[in-house]
Amino acid sequence: MRAVMLALMSNYKQVIDYLYSLRNHGSSYGIDRMRSLMHELGDPHRSFPIIHVAGTNGKGSVCAMLEILYRKSGYKTALYTSPHLIELGERIQVNRTCLSEQGLLGKAEALRPIADKLAKKQPMLKASFFEFITAMAFQHFAEQGVDIACIETGLGGRLDATNVVQPELSIITTISLDHTDLLGDSIEKIAFEKGGIIKPKKPVLLGNIEPTAEAILRSLANERGSPVYSIHDRFKNKALRPHTNLSGDYQRWNAATAIYATEILSKKFPLQPSDGLCNVNWPGRWQITHFQGKTLIFDATHNAEGCQQLVEQLEQLSNKPIVITGALGEERGKALIKSLAPYACELYVVAPNDERATSPEFLISCLPQNLPYTPKRSFISELFPSVGHCAVGQKGDTILITGSIQLIGEIQQRLTTNKAICLSKLQDKI
Repeated sequence: MRAVMLALMSNYKQVIDYLYSLRNHGSSYGIDRMRSLMHELGDPHRSFPIIHVAGTNGKGSVCAMLEILYRKSGYKTALYTSPHLIELGERIQVNRTCLSEQGLLGKAEALRPIADKLAKKQPMLKASFFEFITAMAFQHFAEQGVDIACIETGLGGRLDATNVVQPELSIITTISLDHTDLLGDSIEKIAFEKGGIIKPKKPVLLGNIEPTAEAILRSLANERGSPVYSIHDRFKNKALRPHTNLSGDYQRWNAATAIYATEILSKKFPLQPSDGLCNVNWPGRWQITHFQGKTLIFDATHNAEGCQQLVEQLEQLSNKPIVITGALGEERGKALIKSLAPYACELYVVAPNDERATSPEFLISCLPQNLPYTPKRSFISELFPSVGHCAVGQKGDTILITGSIQLIGEIQQRLTTNKAICLSKLQDKI
């Protein structure tokens, strides 16, 4: 048995090394490679119904809400989201069960020769990391015979690898400035990219979207003959927006989006009454845990819209928290730390374990000089030196850990496990 386990671990490490090589290979932005790979696999993504969700923020939350609403009504559900917090299998779930290491190993070993053969035939068709994982997910969902799949885009929409699908419904949650180097430097350009998931004659649901972006999305839908629904029409009165166990007014908008989506699809996918929205599991989004007598709040925040939502949450706290933060990208990090500083009683700045991590020294230099505390440059290994040990704060303190999802995953892993292979850093480059 021990020999079998060691062999499995060795093979799993080889798979992870291969996935790292795909990540480091990078790729141009587009979906031609994904179409070719799906064709070689027999188009597994066409064998199950899909709800396709894009948006600057909220798309993962909406997918998680939709998944539990359908699962509570007896449907066999698939959930595909990114990035992951700790384990790669978090991205690929059936009935909210993550793909295991053994399952991931099997899927990767089956897919690799097909992907490699395609790349050998035409080097431009070499799959990226995200394309390979997406293909694994679609293959897994097809083999599992799921009743409905909630699929989150990775980046943008029009050229995203997931956009090979033909969904029952497309959803666009919010639109704000993010990934401007790839999606464009204006709301209008980003709306056009995310509107790329709107399919001819298929309905599209618009979430809490500003008028300029909504007008562009409606125009795209009109060109494609796609019926348009908006939660601003369905939930004009704030009191009518559904409640959820996820904190924040923005999560009520997400819950409204999920509910309206199920109403739009109710003839084909009827639901039973349930408490699903009160039991949504979406880690790392204002996730509150109690640890060693301290209250730890984990919140992955990485863009301007997310910073605004984070500030709204911080304003609800009775006492200022100790804040631990780190970011990828200087512009994102600068906006984040400036938003956080007035709401902290202490501030620790760290670098996530990623080559794109922003220098803590740079982030500290962005802060005003008249803060009532001195921001500290620190290391994750100092603040969380061993499994189950948080060296920051005293009993009764609130500690907010916020910034990139890589930071959240890295710290959560240090708190809960001493696994040798750390996958929180195995993320998409685009």
